[in-house]
Amino acid sequence: MFIDYRTSLFAMYLFLTGDSSSLSNWSYKSNPPLAILIVLFSLLIVVYLMNLLIGLLNFAIEKDNNRVSYLMQKVEILAEIELFYLLPHQRRCQEWFPELIYYFANVDKTREKIKEMINNDEWKTDYFPEMKQELLNKLNIQHNPHNDKVFMDKLEEIYIMISKLSKEQSPQVEKN
Repeated sequence: MFIDYRTSLFAMYLFLTGDSSSLSNWSYKSNPPLAILIVLFSLLIVVYLMNLLIGLLNFAIEKDNNRVSYLMQKVEILAEIELFYLLPHQRRCQEWFPELIYYFANVDKTREKIKEMINNDEWKTDYFPEMKQELLNKLNIQHNPHNDKVFMDKLEEIYIMISKLSKEQSPQVEKN
């Protein structure tokens, strides 16, 4: 196989594809159609498998998009029913429309999302402060909404006010 330049290139190609038959004495030079078929088969299989992989990936992405669009359409239909097809006393029914809705969430994803919201200053404790503090305790997240920056800003404001007051008081003391 390694005597001729063409067959040595073909032997290296076979080694790359995992075929060790190029070490045998059989010469591919005497049977070129077989060599051509081997190369074409391996190239076509690679192209076919890549197309299959791309198709499966596209199908998985489309499946997720279909799920999201289904949920969005469901939300729109429910909102329309609540607004236009229910009477006012039905809309005020606490059993049908509770103030809080409980649902199950993945703990790790919830912890990551809350930390991201805290870092981006999106975690506001104005609404449901007890519930939010309990959630932080259950997720073992240390968060003090009154952090050092807020205290330093307040301290600086107080210092400025004291300095202004002392400047105002000093001329009055000199006059007396």
